[in-house]
Amino acid sequence: MYIKMKPRLCFITNIGPHYRLPIFQKISETFTCDFYLGDRINTKIKTFDYNKLKGYKETLYNRFFHNFYWQSGSIQLVNKDYTHYILDGEPYCLSSWIILLWALIKHKETIAWTHGFYGNESFAKNIIKKAYYKLFTKLMVYSEYSISVMKSKGFNPEKMYCIANSLDSAHLLDIRKGLCKSDVYSKHFNNNYPVVIYCGRIQKRKQLNQIIDSAKMLYEENCPINVIFVGKDIDRVDIPCYAKAKGIEQNVWMYGPCYKDSTLAELFYNASVCVSPGNIGLTAIHALSFGCPIITHNNFAEQMPEFEAIKPSKTGYFYKQGDVADLKDKIRKVISADEKTRKEVREEAFKEIDKKWNIDYQINVLKKVLENE
Repeated sequence: MYIKMKPRLCFITNIGPHYRLPIFQKISETFTCDFYLGDRINTKIKTFDYNKLKGYKETLYNRFFHNFYWQSGSIQLVNKDYTHYILDGEPYCLSSWIILLWALIKHKETIAWTHGFYGNESFAKNIIKKAYYKLFTKLMVYSEYSISVMKSKGFNPEKMYCIANSLDSAHLLDIRKGLCKSDVYSKHFNNNYPVVIYCGRIQKRKQLNQIIDSAKMLYEENCPINVIFVGKDIDRVDIPCYAKAKGIEQNVWMYGPCYKDSTLAELFYNASVCVSPGNIGLTAIHALSFGCPIITHNNFAEQMPEFEAIKPSKTGYFYKQGDVADLKDKIRKVISADEKTRKEVREEAFKEIDKKWNIDYQINVLKKVLENE
Protein backbone atom coordinates (compact mmCIF):
# COMPACT_ATOMS: atom_id res chain seq x y z
CA MET A 1 0.00 0.00 0.00
CA TYR A 2 1.38 3.41 -1.03
CA ILE A 3 1.43 6.01 1.73
CA LYS A 4 1.78 9.56 0.48
CA MET A 5 4.48 11.46 2.34
CA LYS A 6 3.48 14.74 3.92
CA PRO A 7 5.13 17.57 1.96
CA ARG A 8 8.16 19.16 3.57
CA LEU A 9 8.94 22.38 1.76
CA CYS A 10 12.24 24.19 1.26
CA PHE A 11 11.97 27.79 0.03
CA ILE A 12 15.11 29.25 -1.55
CA THR A 13 14.76 32.88 -2.64
CA ASN A 14 17.09 35.66 -3.77
CA ILE A 15 15.91 37.91 -0.89
CA GLY A 16 12.89 38.33 1.38
CA PRO A 17 11.09 41.42 0.02
CA HIS A 18 9.25 43.36 2.73
CA TYR A 19 5.82 42.80 1.18
CA ARG A 20 6.33 39.00 1.19
CA LEU A 21 6.46 38.61 4.99
CA PRO A 22 2.66 38.15 5.41
CA ILE A 23 2.39 35.43 2.75
CA PHE A 24 5.55 33.70 4.02
CA GLN A 25 4.13 33.78 7.56
CA LYS A 26 0.89 32.20 6.34
CA ILE A 27 2.84 29.51 4.48
CA SER A 28 4.79 28.77 7.69
CA GLU A 29 1.52 28.36 9.59
CA THR A 30 -0.07 26.16 6.92
CA PHE A 31 2.75 23.87 5.77
CA THR A 32 5.84 22.17 7.15
CA CYS A 33 8.53 24.35 5.62
CA ASP A 34 11.83 26.15 6.02
CA PHE A 35 13.00 29.38 4.38
CA TYR A 36 16.50 30.09 3.11
CA LEU A 37 16.69 33.74 2.05
CA GLY A 38 19.39 35.60 0.14
CA ASP A 39 21.14 38.60 1.69
CA ARG A 40 20.98 41.09 -1.20
CA ILE A 41 20.34 41.75 -4.88
CA ASN A 42 21.59 44.52 -7.16
CA THR A 43 18.38 46.56 -7.08
CA LYS A 44 17.23 48.49 -4.02
CA ILE A 45 14.35 46.49 -2.58
CA LYS A 46 13.52 46.71 1.10
CA THR A 47 13.68 43.37 2.92
CA PHE A 48 11.84 42.30 6.06
CA ASP A 49 13.59 41.28 9.27
CA TYR A 50 14.21 37.58 8.58
CA ASN A 51 14.07 36.73 12.27
CA LYS A 52 10.36 37.66 12.28
CA LEU A 53 9.59 34.72 9.99
CA LYS A 54 8.70 31.55 11.89
CA GLY A 55 10.19 29.18 9.31
CA TYR A 56 13.39 31.17 8.69
CA LYS A 57 16.43 28.89 8.76
CA GLU A 58 19.42 30.64 7.25
CA THR A 59 20.64 33.60 5.21
CA LEU A 60 22.29 32.65 1.93
CA TYR A 61 25.05 34.91 0.68
CA ASN A 62 24.62 36.03 -2.91
CA ARG A 63 27.89 36.37 -4.83
CA PHE A 64 27.50 38.49 -7.97
CA PHE A 65 29.32 38.20 -11.30
CA HIS A 66 27.89 41.01 -13.43
CA ASN A 67 24.21 40.04 -13.95
CA PHE A 68 24.68 36.52 -12.62
CA TYR A 69 24.97 35.36 -9.03
CA TRP A 70 25.62 32.31 -6.88
CA GLN A 71 23.92 31.53 -3.56
CA SER A 72 26.54 30.11 -1.21
CA GLY A 73 25.30 27.12 0.78
CA SER A 74 22.17 26.52 -1.30
CA ILE A 75 23.14 23.38 -3.26
CA GLN A 76 23.71 21.24 -0.15
CA LEU A 77 20.05 21.78 0.79
CA VAL A 78 19.07 19.18 -1.84
CA ASN A 79 20.63 16.53 0.40
CA LYS A 80 18.29 17.39 3.27
CA ASP A 81 14.99 15.57 3.79
CA TYR A 82 12.75 18.07 1.98
CA THR A 83 10.20 16.73 -0.52
CA HIS A 84 9.71 19.97 -2.47
CA TYR A 85 12.01 22.86 -3.36
CA ILE A 86 10.37 26.17 -4.20
CA LEU A 87 12.69 28.60 -5.98
CA ASP A 88 12.57 32.02 -7.59
CA GLY A 89 12.18 31.85 -11.33
CA GLU A 90 15.65 33.37 -11.61
CA PRO A 91 17.74 31.92 -14.46
CA TYR A 92 20.47 34.41 -13.51
CA CYS A 93 21.02 32.47 -10.28
CA LEU A 94 23.64 29.93 -11.37
CA SER A 95 23.36 27.80 -8.24
CA SER A 96 19.65 27.28 -8.95
CA TRP A 97 20.52 25.41 -12.17
CA ILE A 98 22.63 22.96 -10.12
CA ILE A 99 19.85 22.59 -7.53
CA LEU A 100 17.34 21.76 -10.26
CA LEU A 101 19.59 19.19 -11.91
CA TRP A 102 20.55 17.60 -8.56
CA ALA A 103 16.89 17.47 -7.46
CA LEU A 104 16.01 15.80 -10.78
CA ILE A 105 18.60 13.08 -10.13
CA LYS A 106 17.30 12.59 -6.58
CA HIS A 107 13.65 12.47 -7.77
CA LYS A 108 12.62 15.50 -5.73
CA GLU A 109 9.89 17.96 -6.74
CA THR A 110 10.87 21.49 -7.77
CA ILE A 111 8.46 24.40 -8.08
CA ALA A 112 9.15 27.84 -9.56
CA TRP A 113 7.46 30.94 -8.12
CA THR A 114 8.00 33.23 -11.04
CA HIS A 115 6.98 35.96 -13.46
CA GLY A 116 7.53 33.45 -16.25
CA PHE A 117 7.63 34.97 -19.74
CA TYR A 118 6.69 38.56 -20.50
CA GLY A 119 6.44 37.98 -24.23
CA ASN A 120 9.12 40.52 -25.21
CA GLU A 121 12.24 38.43 -24.49
CA SER A 122 15.21 38.57 -26.83
CA PHE A 123 16.19 35.46 -28.80
CA ALA A 124 18.95 34.56 -26.32
CA LYS A 125 16.85 35.24 -23.23
CA ASN A 126 14.01 33.19 -24.67
CA ILE A 127 16.32 30.16 -25.04
CA ILE A 128 17.77 30.55 -21.52
CA LYS A 129 14.40 30.96 -19.83
CA LYS A 130 12.87 28.07 -21.73
CA ALA A 131 15.72 25.73 -20.76
CA TYR A 132 15.55 26.88 -17.13
CA TYR A 133 11.79 26.55 -16.63
CA LYS A 134 11.75 23.13 -18.33
CA LEU A 135 13.85 21.81 -15.42
CA PHE A 136 11.09 22.48 -12.89
CA THR A 137 8.44 19.92 -12.00
CA LYS A 138 5.80 22.66 -11.78
CA LEU A 139 5.51 26.41 -12.31
CA MET A 140 3.59 28.90 -10.16
CA VAL A 141 3.29 31.93 -12.41
CA TYR A 142 2.04 35.37 -11.36
CA SER A 143 -0.35 35.94 -14.27
CA GLU A 144 -2.67 34.16 -16.71
CA TYR A 145 -1.12 36.28 -19.45
CA SER A 146 2.31 34.77 -18.80
CA ILE A 147 0.81 31.27 -18.73
CA SER A 148 -0.75 31.89 -22.16
CA VAL A 149 2.63 33.07 -23.51
CA MET A 150 4.31 29.96 -22.09
CA LYS A 151 1.63 27.67 -23.57
CA SER A 152 2.48 29.13 -26.98
CA LYS A 153 6.12 28.16 -26.34
CA GLY A 154 5.25 24.53 -25.68
CA PHE A 155 4.96 24.43 -21.88
CA ASN A 156 2.45 21.95 -20.47
CA PRO A 157 -0.57 23.91 -19.13
CA GLU A 158 -1.24 21.14 -16.59
CA LYS A 159 2.03 21.97 -14.88
CA MET A 160 1.37 25.72 -14.62
CA TYR A 161 -0.67 27.50 -11.95
CA CYS A 162 -1.55 31.18 -11.59
CA ILE A 163 -0.36 32.23 -8.11
CA ALA A 164 -1.24 35.96 -8.58
CA ASN A 165 0.20 38.33 -5.95
CA SER A 166 -0.78 39.92 -2.66
CA LEU A 167 0.05 42.39 0.06
CA ASP A 168 -0.94 42.04 3.72
CA SER A 169 -4.53 41.06 2.88
CA ALA A 170 -5.98 40.82 6.40
CA HIS A 171 -4.44 44.15 7.43
CA LEU A 172 -5.71 45.95 4.32
CA LEU A 173 -9.17 44.45 4.79
CA ASP A 174 -9.31 45.77 8.37
CA ILE A 175 -8.42 49.25 7.10
CA ARG A 176 -10.97 48.99 4.30
CA LYS A 177 -13.78 48.43 6.80
CA GLY A 178 -13.16 51.88 8.29
CA LEU A 179 -12.85 53.81 5.03
CA CYS A 180 -14.90 56.96 4.61
CA LYS A 181 -14.85 60.22 2.68
CA SER A 182 -12.58 62.97 3.98
CA ASP A 183 -11.54 66.50 3.04
CA VAL A 184 -7.87 65.57 2.61
CA TYR A 185 -7.81 66.94 -0.95
CA SER A 186 -10.16 69.91 -0.67
CA LYS A 187 -8.12 71.13 2.30
CA HIS A 188 -4.85 70.96 0.41
CA PHE A 189 -5.97 72.22 -3.01
CA ASN A 190 -8.72 74.60 -1.83
CA ASN A 191 -11.03 73.24 -4.52
CA ASN A 192 -13.22 70.22 -5.19
CA TYR A 193 -11.76 69.11 -8.50
CA PRO A 194 -11.42 65.37 -9.20
CA VAL A 195 -8.08 63.92 -8.08
CA VAL A 196 -5.68 61.68 -9.99
CA ILE A 197 -3.24 59.80 -7.77
CA TYR A 198 0.10 58.26 -8.71
CA CYS A 199 1.77 56.07 -6.08
CA GLY A 200 5.26 54.66 -6.52
CA ARG A 201 8.85 55.64 -7.03
CA ILE A 202 9.24 58.73 -9.21
CA GLN A 203 11.48 57.74 -12.10
CA LYS A 204 11.99 58.85 -15.69
CA ARG A 205 11.01 55.43 -17.03
CA LYS A 206 7.58 55.81 -15.39
CA GLN A 207 6.77 58.57 -17.94
CA LEU A 208 4.94 60.65 -15.35
CA ASN A 209 5.01 63.70 -17.60
CA GLN A 210 2.06 62.04 -19.37
CA ILE A 211 -0.08 62.64 -16.28
CA ILE A 212 0.84 66.34 -16.27
CA ASP A 213 0.22 66.56 -20.03
CA SER A 214 -3.21 64.95 -19.58
CA ALA A 215 -4.05 67.33 -16.75
CA LYS A 216 -3.07 70.28 -18.94
CA MET A 217 -5.27 69.03 -21.79
CA LEU A 218 -8.22 68.58 -19.44
CA TYR A 219 -7.66 72.08 -18.05
CA GLU A 220 -7.83 73.45 -21.59
CA GLU A 221 -11.08 71.54 -22.10
CA ASN A 222 -12.50 73.29 -19.04
CA CYS A 223 -12.31 70.08 -17.01
CA PRO A 224 -9.64 70.84 -14.37
CA ILE A 225 -8.23 68.10 -12.13
CA ASN A 226 -5.79 67.87 -9.24
CA VAL A 227 -2.85 65.44 -9.27
CA ILE A 228 -1.05 63.95 -6.28
CA PHE A 229 2.27 62.12 -6.55
CA VAL A 230 2.98 59.80 -3.63
CA GLY A 231 6.57 58.56 -3.74
CA LYS A 232 10.21 59.56 -3.67
CA ASP A 233 11.90 61.19 -6.66
CA ILE A 234 14.91 58.90 -7.07
CA ASP A 235 15.71 60.00 -10.62
CA ARG A 236 15.67 63.83 -10.50
CA VAL A 237 12.50 63.90 -12.57
CA ASP A 238 11.51 67.28 -11.08
CA ILE A 239 7.76 67.10 -11.71
CA PRO A 240 7.09 70.53 -10.08
CA CYS A 241 9.28 72.20 -12.71
CA TYR A 242 7.44 70.43 -15.54
CA ALA A 243 4.04 71.26 -14.02
CA LYS A 244 5.07 74.92 -13.70
CA ALA A 245 6.09 75.02 -17.36
CA LYS A 246 2.59 73.75 -18.19
CA GLY A 247 0.98 76.34 -15.92
CA ILE A 248 -0.77 73.87 -13.60
CA GLU A 249 1.64 73.75 -10.65
CA GLN A 250 -1.13 74.88 -8.28
CA ASN A 251 -2.97 71.64 -9.08
CA VAL A 252 -0.04 69.34 -8.32
CA TRP A 253 0.79 67.98 -4.86
CA MET A 254 4.19 66.35 -4.36
CA TYR A 255 3.26 64.34 -1.28
CA GLY A 256 6.55 62.46 -0.95
CA PRO A 257 7.01 58.86 0.16
CA CYS A 258 4.36 57.25 2.38
CA TYR A 259 4.60 53.79 3.96
CA LYS A 260 1.61 53.97 6.29
CA ASP A 261 -1.28 51.92 4.92
CA SER A 262 -3.97 53.87 6.77
CA THR A 263 -2.74 57.11 5.19
CA LEU A 264 -2.50 55.52 1.75
CA ALA A 265 -6.03 54.19 2.22
CA GLU A 266 -7.39 57.70 2.78
CA LEU A 267 -5.52 59.02 -0.27
CA PHE A 268 -6.68 56.22 -2.58
CA TYR A 269 -10.27 56.10 -1.32
CA ASN A 270 -10.80 59.83 -1.80
CA ALA A 271 -9.08 60.01 -5.18
CA SER A 272 -11.02 59.61 -8.43
CA VAL A 273 -8.53 57.33 -10.16
CA CYS A 274 -4.98 55.97 -9.88
CA VAL A 275 -2.89 56.48 -13.02
CA SER A 276 0.36 54.69 -13.83
CA PRO A 277 1.75 55.49 -17.32
CA GLY A 278 4.57 52.98 -16.77
CA ASN A 279 3.92 49.46 -15.52
CA ILE A 280 1.46 49.16 -12.66
CA GLY A 281 2.82 46.50 -10.27
CA LEU A 282 1.69 46.15 -6.65
CA THR A 283 0.18 49.65 -6.75
CA ALA A 284 -2.80 47.97 -8.44
CA ILE A 285 -3.44 45.84 -5.36
CA HIS A 286 -3.06 48.83 -3.04
CA ALA A 287 -5.40 51.01 -5.10
CA LEU A 288 -8.12 48.39 -5.59
CA SER A 289 -7.92 47.30 -1.94
CA PHE A 290 -9.02 50.83 -1.08
CA GLY A 291 -11.65 51.16 -3.81
CA CYS A 292 -9.70 53.26 -6.32
CA PRO A 293 -9.92 52.37 -10.06
CA ILE A 294 -6.76 52.28 -12.18
CA ILE A 295 -5.61 53.45 -15.59
CA THR A 296 -2.41 52.12 -17.14
CA HIS A 297 -1.05 51.33 -20.62
CA ASN A 298 -2.12 48.40 -22.80
CA ASN A 299 1.24 46.91 -23.78
CA PHE A 300 1.00 43.82 -21.59
CA ALA A 301 4.46 42.54 -22.59
CA GLU A 302 5.86 45.54 -20.69
CA GLN A 303 3.49 45.28 -17.73
CA MET A 304 3.79 43.67 -14.33
CA PRO A 305 1.36 40.80 -13.58
CA GLU A 306 -0.97 42.91 -11.45
CA PHE A 307 -2.38 44.56 -14.59
CA GLU A 308 -4.76 41.58 -14.73
CA ALA A 309 -6.65 42.99 -11.75
CA ILE A 310 -7.87 45.76 -14.08
CA LYS A 311 -11.18 44.82 -15.67
CA PRO A 312 -12.06 47.46 -18.30
CA SER A 313 -15.13 49.54 -17.38
CA LYS A 314 -15.25 47.82 -13.98
CA THR A 315 -12.02 48.35 -12.06
CA GLY A 316 -10.30 50.68 -14.51
CA TYR A 317 -9.12 51.15 -18.08
CA PHE A 318 -6.17 50.57 -20.38
CA TYR A 319 -5.03 53.32 -22.71
CA LYS A 320 -2.87 53.06 -25.80
CA GLN A 321 0.73 53.15 -24.62
CA GLY A 322 2.31 56.56 -25.19
CA ASP A 323 -0.94 58.15 -26.41
CA VAL A 324 -1.55 61.08 -24.05
CA ALA A 325 -4.82 62.01 -25.75
CA ASP A 326 -6.16 58.52 -25.10
CA LEU A 327 -4.97 58.70 -21.48
CA LYS A 328 -6.76 62.04 -21.12
CA ASP A 329 -9.96 60.54 -22.54
CA LYS A 330 -9.80 57.59 -20.13
CA ILE A 331 -9.27 59.93 -17.16
CA ARG A 332 -12.21 62.04 -18.30
CA LYS A 333 -14.40 58.95 -18.57
CA VAL A 334 -13.64 57.98 -14.96
CA ILE A 335 -14.00 61.42 -13.41
CA SER A 336 -17.28 62.02 -15.25
CA ALA A 337 -18.96 59.11 -13.46
CA ASP A 338 -21.79 59.93 -11.07
CA GLU A 339 -21.73 58.90 -7.41
CA LYS A 340 -23.77 55.74 -8.05
CA THR A 341 -21.29 54.56 -10.68
CA ARG A 342 -18.34 55.48 -8.44
CA LYS A 343 -19.82 53.35 -5.67
CA GLU A 344 -20.27 50.43 -8.07
CA VAL A 345 -16.63 50.77 -9.16
CA ARG A 346 -15.50 50.63 -5.53
CA GLU A 347 -17.49 47.43 -5.00
CA GLU A 348 -16.01 45.89 -8.16
CA ALA A 349 -12.51 46.80 -6.90
CA PHE A 350 -13.15 45.13 -3.54
CA LYS A 351 -14.64 42.10 -5.29
CA GLU A 352 -11.56 41.67 -7.51
CA ILE A 353 -9.18 41.80 -4.55
CA ASP A 354 -11.29 39.38 -2.50
CA LYS A 355 -11.54 36.96 -5.40
CA LYS A 356 -7.90 36.61 -6.37
CA TRP A 357 -5.34 39.16 -5.18
CA ASN A 358 -5.02 38.00 -1.59
CA ILE A 359 -3.07 35.60 0.61
CA ASP A 360 -5.86 33.03 0.99
CA TYR A 361 -6.05 32.64 -2.78
CA GLN A 362 -2.28 32.06 -2.95
CA ILE A 363 -2.36 29.49 -0.15
CA ASN A 364 -5.11 27.57 -1.97
CA VAL A 365 -3.04 27.59 -5.17
CA LEU A 366 -0.02 26.22 -3.31
CA LYS A 367 -2.20 23.47 -1.78
CA LYS A 368 -3.45 22.56 -5.25
CA VAL A 369 0.11 22.43 -6.60
CA LEU A 370 1.18 20.08 -3.80
CA GLU A 371 -1.92 17.87 -4.13
CA ASN A 372 -1.73 17.39 -7.92
CA GLU A 373 1.15 14.95 -8.13
